[in-house]
Amino acid sequence: MQGDNLSPPSQVVALYRQRNIRLMRIYYPDAATLQALRGSNIGLILDVPREDVQRLASSASAAADWVQRNVRAYWPDVSFRYIAVGNERIPGAGEAQFVLPAMRNVYAAISSAGLQNNIKVSTAVDTGVLGISFPPSAGAFSGAAQAYLGPITQFLASTGAPLLANVYPYFAYVNNPRDISLPYAQFTAPGTVVSDGPNAYQNLFDAILDSMYAALEKVGGPNVAIVVSESGWPSAGGTAATVGNAQTYNQNLIRHAPRGTPRRPGRAIETYVFALFNENRKAPGIEQNFGLFRPNLQPVYPISF
Repeated sequence: MQGDNLSPPSQVVALYRQRNIRLMRIYYPDAATLQALRGSNIGLILDVPREDVQRLASSASAAADWVQRNVRAYWPDVSFRYIAVGNERIPGAGEAQFVLPAMRNVYAAISSAGLQNNIKVSTAVDTGVLGISFPPSAGAFSGAAQAYLGPITQFLASTGAPLLANVYPYFAYVNNPRDISLPYAQFTAPGTVVSDGPNAYQNLFDAILDSMYAALEKVGGPNVAIVVSESGWPSAGGTAATVGNAQTYNQNLIRHAPRGTPRRPGRAIETYVFALFNENRKAPGIEQNFGLFRPNLQPVYPISF
């Protein structure tokens, strides 16, 4: 939504239906968008934005009011799946210490409405929370991240909620092209690239995801699932940011998601592609060019969902 030239939410929801896109994430409650989603059956991740996290952590009544205004007022016409309490706040952001208390208060409000089996409460992290990521079986959270994610993992396990993770092979590739090949990052490697015990990795996406699973197992979350709350590839504005590379990655991601990973085979990976639109109010460069569509709803490149 970081654009000043975007189409109205009603047209965006129509685009979703036309293209058979079944899931959406929005990063703050937007009344026009929530209204447009009524009756659409599009599954939604709704974020608690960073500026609200501390307030909801410190006041159960503030959390209850937030849930009443932004969730209960639209349920069941809007198919909420997850409430993401903060995006990439752990471990270094000032809000990090408030994420779990806010999750608890939001969960209490969801539960008091009887919706705890329908709507799960989580937080979204980036892969910077990993202190060790290679090989995947050695995956472990950094000490700083584990201080927060250990207790959060226990909360997720006890409530049956997944961890939301933003997974970007693009950034891993551009930051380390010496050790990571473009085909490995784009799902186009012809065979095994990394062997890790019984598991063979043909793409970086699976390797990153399984590192996160290994890290969760090490803090007592062997049954906590991961939802990929962001993944994508820019089409312009930086290294390897071309229309061809973006199309290759995102189309292969969509094809691959139903298959699971070597550590979790056959378990479809619920995945959200970042982002729907190119956004002209983002920082210039790649940040403006992650969109699958232009603001006028025309595709940046052909893609099938």
